[in-house]
Amino acid sequence: MATNLLLLPGDGIGPEVMAQVERIIAWFNDNGADFATETDLVGGAAYESHGQSISDETMEKAIAADAVIFGAVGGAQWENIGYEVRPEAGLLRLRKDMGLFANLRPAVCFDQLADASSLKRELVEGLDILIVRELTGGVYFGEPRGITDLGNGQQRGVNTQVYDTYEIERVVRVAFELAKVRDSRVMSVEKHNVMESGLLWKDVATKVHAEEYADMTLEHMLADNCAMQLVRTPKQFDVIVTDNLFGDILSDIAAMLTGSLGMLPSASLGAEKDGKLPALYEPVHGSAPDIAGKGLANPIATILSFGMALKYSFKMTDEAKMLEEAIQNVLESGLRTGDIARGDEAICSTSEMGDAILAEMNKLK
Repeated sequence: MATNLLLLPGDGIGPEVMAQVERIIAWFNDNGADFATETDLVGGAAYESHGQSISDETMEKAIAADAVIFGAVGGAQWENIGYEVRPEAGLLRLRKDMGLFANLRPAVCFDQLADASSLKRELVEGLDILIVRELTGGVYFGEPRGITDLGNGQQRGVNTQVYDTYEIERVVRVAFELAKVRDSRVMSVEKHNVMESGLLWKDVATKVHAEEYADMTLEHMLADNCAMQLVRTPKQFDVIVTDNLFGDILSDIAAMLTGSLGMLPSASLGAEKDGKLPALYEPVHGSAPDIAGKGLANPIATILSFGMALKYSFKMTDEAKMLEEAIQNVLESGLRTGDIARGDEAICSTSEMGDAILAEMNKLK
């Protein structure tokens, strides 16, 4: 049976980078794979079509698919519409309704791009961090929430940071399982010194470690210190596990250590049931409306996101490694999109980067 992929390009540069992923998928189909794809609307594109950031019908397709490949959502033209229909609400609904509680965001610095980092080469060369972010709890989903009118021209905005034991346990287990095939080190990050939710997080992580992963290393770090350490000595970390809010911030910090958000993929995973793993794969970068439609976007993060789908959803490890090797070879050749170019390096277009990656894949097959 064919493997069903739902492609949700979204807004801004989303359609441009997704077009290159479609070329990669077609290449794999030409070389023995059997991927069936369907494309649908999400974000601002969906709002313009039917007044919602994602429709119920699209949501059903996402739940039924073997994996969802996501582009990007958002843009200035939708900043003043209702919160519940804003482009970002479509992504939040996908995460919630699909039960995608673990967000995997690798921060890997390709040797060829070490000089593109904002840090010195010696701090980032060889960098390989994996941040595991809890994705369906915490302050983004906690209740009560909202803005209330207090009268006399005053308002109050409320968001609630809340975690239950099981939410912490399951994401910490994911972090330990991933660390098994890395350096067996997990850093749990929270703010237990000022937040009760952080204290619970630390206690639960400590208990899971003691009862299930005592042969591995667990350390704890406050979130503000972690942010500082990521730009001070980032290679001290292996796997970082943290909550929704801190994970959002820390993973963007880690992303920039590598030189560009345009290089980094992510995976959002749920609990496997009856042999099916709910999964959504997306680049770390946003919709970049300032360059949308100009053919300037770097497609590598979205292509590598598909590579993560090969690895985690379809157990096509060799194929994922080949795709990564093709990208490394392209970077070694000196080809650069604008976001990773330095000095007088020539800049290629989105499609030219896709051409080059496909050419390398043909050499490696």
